[in-house]
Amino acid sequence: MTYFKLTGALLATTVLGTAAFAQELTIESWRNDDLTLWQDKIIPAFEASHPGITVTFSPSAPAEYNAVLNSKLDAGSAGDLITCRPFDASLALYDAGQLASLNDLPNMANFSDVAKSAWTTDDGSATFCVPMASVIHGFIYNKDAFAEVGVEVPTTEAEFFDVLEKIKADGNYIPMAMGTNDQWEAATMGYNNIGPNYWKGEEGRLALIAGEQKLTDAPWVAPFEQLAKWKDYLGDGFEAQTYPDSQNIFTLARAAIYPAGSWEITGFNAQADFEMGAFKPPVPNAGDECYISDHTDIAMGLNAASPNAEAARTFLDWMGTEEFATIYANALPGFFSLSKFDIAMEDPLAQEFVSWRGECNSTIRSTYQILSRGTPNLENETWNASAQVIKGAESPADAAKRLEDGLASWYAPHM
Repeated sequence: MTYFKLTGALLATTVLGTAAFAQELTIESWRNDDLTLWQDKIIPAFEASHPGITVTFSPSAPAEYNAVLNSKLDAGSAGDLITCRPFDASLALYDAGQLASLNDLPNMANFSDVAKSAWTTDDGSATFCVPMASVIHGFIYNKDAFAEVGVEVPTTEAEFFDVLEKIKADGNYIPMAMGTNDQWEAATMGYNNIGPNYWKGEEGRLALIAGEQKLTDAPWVAPFEQLAKWKDYLGDGFEAQTYPDSQNIFTLARAAIYPAGSWEITGFNAQADFEMGAFKPPVPNAGDECYISDHTDIAMGLNAASPNAEAARTFLDWMGTEEFATIYANALPGFFSLSKFDIAMEDPLAQEFVSWRGECNSTIRSTYQILSRGTPNLENETWNASAQVIKGAESPADAAKRLEDGLASWYAPHM
């Protein structure tokens, strides 16, 4: 009898102790469309293997996130875990002491320097968010249209323009769906899509930051020279065509090719009633090494003032596992894990995009790290320059010079 009384007492103590030390974590995020994913898949998977830690996903409206988060952090009411935008917005939070360094997380070793670059200090001494996902750039195409016209997926620049010319001559499809009205697409799905093959990805991007290359150098002008040729293949009135216009033109099967980011996959799957494929940016010449824009997009950090820092670090370290990567990447096809794990995609179009990582070198958009901190803002100026070049309103050389002059006006390595 004494044995059972003692065991019961110990059990009661254990239960009370667990309750006393149970920790509740709150996640701040702008991804309010991900709420069901977190509630139904990610959080249950974590809690199942980490009893005593409960997690609540508490998103804000995307457009309001930065302001809401900053107010909460200043007031000391922010959640324990902070969803991180790439580069300067999150770096500012770290510099202000509001995000903690995560260098000591064991599973941070599962991410490359490129994967961590959007959430690492300029000197590389601290990484302050766990990378969650990237988006990959390339071209999505209508397989039915290619079959009807009798063209194959291009692998070189010459083949690419040959395909465009044949589709144009056939007359049943606009060769490519992209407009210049909103400008950002011209840079994001144009210049920074095809550009890495010319400036050799990270090699050129880091050389530009260091001032060892200039935007007027041949590898940086060449993408503009290709974009200048796109004008003949974008259809009538592309100058006034908005981003949603382009999406509709492609998903309604009026265009054969869509210069794309992988974030389009879920929407296109729902809207298009034809089979789609994807091809990576064609290389300048046969046999050239290939490069893709595998752009860092979203991560998770630790509120430096969190009263639950130990539990929060446990959750963040779990985010560096293969289990998390598999759940997240397959629940959001087109948002790819940045970890070293080879995650099989259930969606065939997403699998096509992510397969390029095994064939090509990954880089990120050239303007996002350091180079857009001043005025004029290089990212925004690249939007405009790309659109002007496509329209034929500015020559490739003049556009490159304008960008270089703007950068050199405030960025010391280019002065």
